[in-house]
Amino acid sequence: MFSWVSKDAKRKKEPELFQTVSDGLRKLYRTKLLPLEETYRFHEFHSPALEDADFDNKPMVLLVGQYSTGKTTFIRHLMEQDFPGMRIGPEPTTDSFIAVMHGDQEGIIPGNALVVDPKKPFRKLNAFGNAFLNRFMCAQIPNPVLESISIIDTPGILSGEKQRISRGYDFAAVLEWFAERVDRIILLFDAHKLDISDEFSEVIKGLKNHEDKIRVVLNKADQIETQQLMRVYGALMWSLGKIINTPEVVRVYIGSFWSHPLLIPDNRKLFEAEEQDLFKDIQGLPRNAALRKLNDLIKRARLAKVHAHIISSLKKEMPNVFGKDNKKKELINNLQEIYHKIEKEQQISPGDFPNIKKMQELLAGQDFTKFQPLKPKLMDTVDDMLKSDIAHLMTMVRQEEAAMPSQSVKGGAFDGTMNGPFGHGYGEGAGEGIDDVEWVVAKDKPTYDEIFYTLSPVNGKVTGASAKKEMVKSKLPNAVLGKIWKLADVDKDGFLDDEEFALANHLIKVKLEGHELPADLPSHLVPPSKRGTLA
Repeated sequence: MFSWVSKDAKRKKEPELFQTVSDGLRKLYRTKLLPLEETYRFHEFHSPALEDADFDNKPMVLLVGQYSTGKTTFIRHLMEQDFPGMRIGPEPTTDSFIAVMHGDQEGIIPGNALVVDPKKPFRKLNAFGNAFLNRFMCAQIPNPVLESISIIDTPGILSGEKQRISRGYDFAAVLEWFAERVDRIILLFDAHKLDISDEFSEVIKGLKNHEDKIRVVLNKADQIETQQLMRVYGALMWSLGKIINTPEVVRVYIGSFWSHPLLIPDNRKLFEAEEQDLFKDIQGLPRNAALRKLNDLIKRARLAKVHAHIISSLKKEMPNVFGKDNKKKELINNLQEIYHKIEKEQQISPGDFPNIKKMQELLAGQDFTKFQPLKPKLMDTVDDMLKSDIAHLMTMVRQEEAAMPSQSVKGGAFDGTMNGPFGHGYGEGAGEGIDDVEWVVAKDKPTYDEIFYTLSPVNGKVTGASAKKEMVKSKLPNAVLGKIWKLADVDKDGFLDDEEFALANHLIKVKLEGHELPADLPSHLVPPSKRGTLA
């Protein structure tokens, strides 16, 4: 009886099926989240509606920093190529937002034309008006780096109230718009000027809720001595700690990101390691793009739900006939109490609520009588999306990642640090002796042999127990020594001969010098007597 009821309920609980993660995110947003946003005027308070291009576009990297910190030079360094509209100099040169994107033909698309292109994710930027659009352009160029990512260059941040007013548009609001849509935000600082201006501080605070995307680069670090560099790094961390309110320490990459010779080469190895770490982070963006979009949609859905509770609460408190204006002023002034009430009733985290001052300013220009009361059906639909559909998409994200394991940024500076003898770590640590004809361990083998024969080898080999007594003298943890034993016992017989024992000691030295152990024994470290005998 009434079998159709149970079938309908079952259909409701089952997550929707999608072909790809991007397709799924687009459909979920349109059918489940967008109706809630439109009902409670979310777009007038927080962020414009998302479009197809927001779900389909390549990962984007946003560069932010004060003037002359090397933002444009950083982009040129990554691509190893100039791009249209590029200007570099010690004075404030870049006065526009430049979206550096891939194109078959080199050229510039002006802002007004850019925001009407449905294939580009910039259509909603027309809300910032001509003052901004005249300072916005897209530089298209056929470059292999841009086949995987797009890069947004921004005007240098200056100090003083005059600079903020003279722009003619809300600079911080534009950056916040980009922050919501990009995959990585790189804050650049010059090692010579760490003062964080008022506008820069305002910008960084505007990036709240996007801390997971932020990376910091301390640029031009080759121009100061090691002792000064330590002080500059400490001062930068102290300054950032006052602005970025997170319990974790923000990741700072130190180096000089351009192709010029190092002025002070003392920290060359540090700069190489830092550059490699930053490049790996950027190269992982295409593979993690779907997960980033999924994460951003979840954050947006949570904010939209909180916003709906705020708007419906204000509507509920409004009188039907008289005293509407006075009540509106009272509600705006008491918005903090409304926040607390919603927080307790709905069990919502305080961190999910929008900035109260900004909300009060926006509410002042709204007609509260046109607000909608709470509609449980719309809220339930978004809850259902977060509980079942998003979980299904998470599974699809992992499947898509597994299907594209080699997807990463290629070309430009990324290739220069990966291939050949100038790749990071080449010829160091476990890679020492990689190009030598002689076995690299042989030079220290006489010393290791003296120790080997004090361990009373039987038939030319020492037992694990005997080797352990000597190896633990290194004070390395058992887990590390166990890995060294596994690498050194090349023939896997549970004993070490003189060559294997020398190899074990060589690997101990590698680890004590601060290098990582290889997952598998490199061919140049295999003892000469074992070469050709292993399958």
